[in-house]
Amino acid sequence: MKMFLVVYADYFDERITRELKQAGYKSYMKLHDATGENESSEARLGTFRAPGRNKSLFMAVPDEEIPRLIDIVRRLKEENPAGGFRAVTWMLEECNL
Repeated sequence: MKMFLVVYADYFDERITRELKQAGYKSYMKLHDATGENESSEARLGTFRAPGRNKSLFMAVPDEEIPRLIDIVRRLKEENPAGGFRAVTWMLEECNL
Protein backbone atom coordinates (compact mmCIF):
# COMPACT_ATOMS: atom_id res chain seq x y z
CA MET A 1 0.00 0.00 0.00
CA LYS A 2 1.16 3.55 -0.71
CA MET A 3 0.25 7.06 0.27
CA PHE A 4 -0.42 9.31 -2.71
CA LEU A 5 -0.10 13.04 -2.08
CA VAL A 6 -1.01 15.69 -4.62
CA VAL A 7 -0.57 19.41 -3.94
CA TYR A 8 -2.32 21.96 -6.14
CA ALA A 9 -3.61 25.54 -6.20
CA ASP A 10 -6.77 25.77 -4.13
CA TYR A 11 -8.80 27.03 -7.08
CA PHE A 12 -8.46 23.58 -8.70
CA ASP A 13 -10.11 21.82 -5.78
CA GLU A 14 -13.49 21.16 -7.41
CA ARG A 15 -11.86 19.99 -10.62
CA ILE A 16 -9.46 17.49 -9.08
CA THR A 17 -12.11 16.18 -6.70
CA ARG A 18 -14.52 15.67 -9.60
CA GLU A 19 -11.84 13.89 -11.69
CA LEU A 20 -10.96 11.52 -8.85
CA LYS A 21 -14.60 10.71 -8.08
CA GLN A 22 -15.33 10.08 -11.77
CA ALA A 23 -12.38 7.68 -11.79
CA GLY A 24 -14.00 5.79 -8.90
CA TYR A 25 -11.97 7.07 -5.95
CA LYS A 26 -14.05 7.81 -2.86
CA SER A 27 -11.61 7.98 0.04
CA TYR A 28 -9.25 10.87 0.58
CA MET A 29 -8.17 13.47 3.12
CA LYS A 30 -7.57 17.14 2.32
CA LEU A 31 -5.50 19.72 4.12
CA HIS A 32 -6.60 23.26 3.35
CA ASP A 33 -4.60 26.49 3.28
CA ALA A 34 -1.18 24.98 2.63
CA THR A 35 1.46 27.47 1.49
CA GLY A 36 4.65 26.99 -0.44
CA GLU A 37 6.44 27.37 -3.72
CA ASN A 38 8.07 25.22 -6.36
CA GLU A 39 10.06 25.78 -9.53
CA SER A 40 7.14 25.20 -11.92
CA SER A 41 4.55 27.65 -10.57
CA GLU A 42 4.16 30.92 -8.71
CA ALA A 43 4.60 30.97 -4.94
CA ARG A 44 1.36 30.67 -2.99
CA LEU A 45 2.12 32.00 0.44
CA GLY A 46 -1.16 33.70 1.34
CA THR A 47 0.55 37.10 1.44
CA PHE A 48 0.19 40.33 -0.50
CA ARG A 49 3.30 39.59 -2.57
CA ALA A 50 2.51 35.90 -3.07
CA PRO A 51 -1.28 35.54 -2.85
CA GLY A 52 -3.13 32.27 -2.98
CA ARG A 53 -2.94 29.01 -1.14
CA ASN A 54 -2.62 25.33 -1.95
CA LYS A 55 -4.52 22.26 -0.95
CA SER A 56 -3.01 18.88 -0.21
CA LEU A 57 -4.95 15.72 -0.97
CA PHE A 58 -3.86 12.41 0.57
CA MET A 59 -5.04 8.97 -0.53
CA ALA A 60 -4.01 5.57 0.82
CA VAL A 61 -4.20 3.21 -2.15
CA PRO A 62 -2.89 -0.15 -3.33
CA ASP A 63 0.44 0.09 -5.15
CA GLU A 64 -1.12 -0.77 -8.50
CA GLU A 65 -3.37 2.34 -8.36
CA ILE A 66 -0.44 4.79 -8.35
CA PRO A 67 0.11 4.90 -12.16
CA ARG A 68 -3.58 5.67 -12.72
CA LEU A 69 -3.52 8.50 -10.18
CA ILE A 70 -0.33 9.91 -11.67
CA ASP A 71 -1.96 9.90 -15.10
CA ILE A 72 -4.92 11.91 -13.76
CA VAL A 73 -2.64 14.50 -12.17
CA ARG A 74 -0.33 14.60 -15.20
CA ARG A 75 -3.29 15.35 -17.49
CA LEU A 76 -4.53 18.12 -15.19
CA LYS A 77 -1.02 19.60 -15.03
CA GLU A 78 -0.68 19.56 -18.82
CA GLU A 79 -4.04 21.33 -19.16
CA ASN A 80 -3.17 23.84 -16.41
CA PRO A 81 0.61 24.40 -16.23
CA ALA A 82 0.32 27.19 -13.65
CA GLY A 83 -1.80 25.08 -11.28
CA GLY A 84 1.17 24.07 -9.16
CA PHE A 85 0.39 20.35 -9.38
CA ARG A 86 2.93 18.15 -7.61
CA ALA A 87 2.53 14.50 -6.69
CA VAL A 88 4.58 12.17 -4.51
CA THR A 89 4.14 8.71 -3.08
CA TRP A 90 5.65 6.77 -0.24
CA MET A 91 5.27 3.34 1.29
CA LEU A 92 2.52 2.99 3.82
CA GLU A 93 1.95 0.47 6.54
CA GLU A 94 -1.59 0.29 7.86
CA CYS A 95 -2.05 -0.05 11.59
CA ASN A 96 -4.41 -2.66 12.98
CA LEU A 97 -6.59 -0.76 15.41
